[in-house]
Amino acid sequence: MPKPLLTVWYNTRCPVCDAGINHQKRRLIEAVKAGRIEFRDINFEPEALSAFGASLEDIRRRLHATDAEGRLLVGADVAVAVWRLTPSEGWLASLFGNPVALPWTCIAYDRFADLLYAWNRRKGRW
Repeated sequence: MPKPLLTVWYNTRCPVCDAGINHQKRRLIEAVKAGRIEFRDINFEPEALSAFGASLEDIRRRLHATDAEGRLLVGADVAVAVWRLTPSEGWLASLFGNPVALPWTCIAYDRFADLLYAWNRRKGRW
């Protein structure tokens, strides 16, 4: 099987993250079956991205992914990459991932991710 175009690492212990990824998996079912995109639960492989300096807590805080060239993507860049691969969501990648909007997309993503991380910690999910 060819190397995935994108391997997304996410946290299934966060119900919001898990629901979002499950939604994307359904939208990308053919790409998943073909091995073009892969979704992996960091809780099963907590050291998976340690070579990049990414800890389990980093991945619990923000989405992380590796692309086919072995580069690490983090946060909003992962969302944009997933949208690019998702049928009928390329417009989201164009709108939020263009050079003018991307810095604002990153700020919005990071603030939301911080709030979500804090909420999950208060709920004792990890």
